[in-house]
Amino acid sequence: MLTDIIANNLSILFCGINPGLKSALDEHHFSGKSNRFWKVLHLAGFTPYQIEAINDTDILIFGYGLTTAVERPTVRADELSKEEFELSFEIFQEKIAHYNPRYIAFLGKPAYAVFSGKKNITWGKQSEKIQNATVWILPNPSGLNQGFNIENLTSYYTELYNEINKV
Repeated sequence: MLTDIIANNLSILFCGINPGLKSALDEHHFSGKSNRFWKVLHLAGFTPYQIEAINDTDILIFGYGLTTAVERPTVRADELSKEEFELSFEIFQEKIAHYNPRYIAFLGKPAYAVFSGKKNITWGKQSEKIQNATVWILPNPSGLNQGFNIENLTSYYTELYNEINKV
């Protein structure tokens, strides 16, 4: 099981779709060799150094946290059913209400699509909020997501960084 890395009043709560099997086994977020989250987070300016997955709790130092939309680990996110997302939404909303992050950054569109009921979702800032948190959609950094190279990912993540820092 992969536990949340979370605290009250974070700037951003990054929300993965669900844990990968390696991350669940390692008990560290984004620990798969092909996952680009930690590298992109650093390249986009969120952290002054690249956090290693084994030190994933360091993300709290910078005012950010990590959670997943669905707790069940899988090899691929497309192994999850719509029902699993729907059942997770109430728990997710309670978590957001309790911890009160300024932003929720969904890593990929699938969870937000089910949570919001929207079919056409664009990257970036969304018009709806979850509880009081502004919602932002970022491309999934998984190595399985071949539609985005490191430069594309960094560009999208930098937009969020600039938004929260009003650059």
